[in-house]
Amino acid sequence: MNVVTLSAATFQTPSVEYRQLLPMLIVFGVALLGVLVEAFMGRTARQHVQLVLAVGGLVAAFVAVVGLAGHYGVAVMGAVAIDGPALFLQGTILVLAVPAVLAMAEPSLDRGGVFTSAGSSVPGSEHERVLTATGVTQTEVFPLTMFAIGGMLLFPAANDLLTMFVALEVLSLPLYLLCGLSRRRRLLSQEASLKYFLLGAFSSAFFLYGIALLYGYAGTVRLSGIAAAVSNGSGSDTLLVVGTALLAVGLLFKVGAAPFHSWTPDVYQGAPTPVTGFMAACTKVAAFGALMRVFYVGLGGLVWEWQPLIWAIAILTMVVGSVIAITQTDVKRMLAYSSIAHAGFILTGMVATDTVDARTGEILGVSSVLFYLLAYGFTTIGAFAVVTLVRDAGGEATHLSQWAGLAKRSPLVAAVFTLFLAAFAGIPLTSGFTGKFAVFSAAIAGGATPLVIVGVVMSAVAAFFYFRVVVLMFFSAPAPDGPAVAVPSALTTMTIALSAGVTVLLGVWPTQVLDLAAQASQFVR
Repeated sequence: MNVVTLSAATFQTPSVEYRQLLPMLIVFGVALLGVLVEAFMGRTARQHVQLVLAVGGLVAAFVAVVGLAGHYGVAVMGAVAIDGPALFLQGTILVLAVPAVLAMAEPSLDRGGVFTSAGSSVPGSEHERVLTATGVTQTEVFPLTMFAIGGMLLFPAANDLLTMFVALEVLSLPLYLLCGLSRRRRLLSQEASLKYFLLGAFSSAFFLYGIALLYGYAGTVRLSGIAAAVSNGSGSDTLLVVGTALLAVGLLFKVGAAPFHSWTPDVYQGAPTPVTGFMAACTKVAAFGALMRVFYVGLGGLVWEWQPLIWAIAILTMVVGSVIAITQTDVKRMLAYSSIAHAGFILTGMVATDTVDARTGEILGVSSVLFYLLAYGFTTIGAFAVVTLVRDAGGEATHLSQWAGLAKRSPLVAAVFTLFLAAFAGIPLTSGFTGKFAVFSAAIAGGATPLVIVGVVMSAVAAFFYFRVVVLMFFSAPAPDGPAVAVPSALTTMTIALSAGVTVLLGVWPTQVLDLAAQASQFVR
């Protein structure tokens, strides 16, 4: 019998830098506490305790992110990178998650909240009717949301592909569940959840297969190791190119870029509207962060191969999102295709890979994308929060015809929604204008002027369907039996007010945030 002896030097004791991981540890810790609250606390007190836990955890995690500013490096044996883009994106996700969680906790628009009383109940069953009549609230959504946020914090900071895949699944699985928990239109919500799960599973499979091929090429899943292999030209080019393409499919699916966008309108329409706003803002921030880290850090030496791919995807995404949005008659589906178009605008900024400001050292493509994601996130959460207020007997009234004359019923709500639509369209003095100016300027500096021309034309096309809604709200007569505008609690009011305030502030005085994004544009390699 052969005995194999291993030298003690074979193993290296792993080091865990807890301070650098503190924001993620706080969020995951709060999520676990939320699970314990569900198990041991009475039903009547859960809603308030879970809300305080979630918001308190998000604020504490944001403070931890601020405390890490300037303390860059890698952690957990190089699996996690703590650098400028990672910290900026983590801070963005956390500040966006606060109004998103407040909107999820809204108690006054539907009795028992926006989520179903029991996700396991059959839609239309006697069990569901009894629970709905008693006003039972399902509070498991808060720990689920915190787990998703924890995955989002890890996703753009992952420095090797296996860690990135784990983060992808941790953020995705809770979202699949949250999409199917709407109190109203249960079947539509469950259909959205199933579609998101099935298509998400396919995209994860593409992502994992791409990891396997890149490991076969470089012999490592560490992004720095892949970059070194690309620089040295070692390995099979076939494995490299096919692996990169498959990896891109998984990431582009998450950002909602065409032609991997087909899940977006159905899921956005069927999911509970606060969850839709949360996904549209926070998931896009995390996914673009991971996309930039993979292509800038791991595959930067392959730029001439993947840059034409980003060009093509950006053009297709802008055209598909802007043109198909014109045909939509549902507000949530229109905003879904708007989200697709904005993914194309953000990809436009990404093509400026090697464009560096000689004075400040700022990587223009990275800094412009960072700013755009923050600006777009607040506008999106605010817009979907407004959608929850327009209601009829069946719940939210999302058909465009039901929004006719909305300004005569509630001038304030119509004015705030107009502000968000103007920001989406890129009208000056809103955050949307500053964001588009930043990404288009970066693309022009990177030699992508034709791409910017397409972006400007598609922005004009998008402005048509945005202001069609404005005309409908202000210059059309309301139907006699049209929907009413509900009066929300302080939670949704704070969400809308914060989103509107940031939308105006980043349009009128964006300098500080632009400078912060410029300082945070360097990756640790």
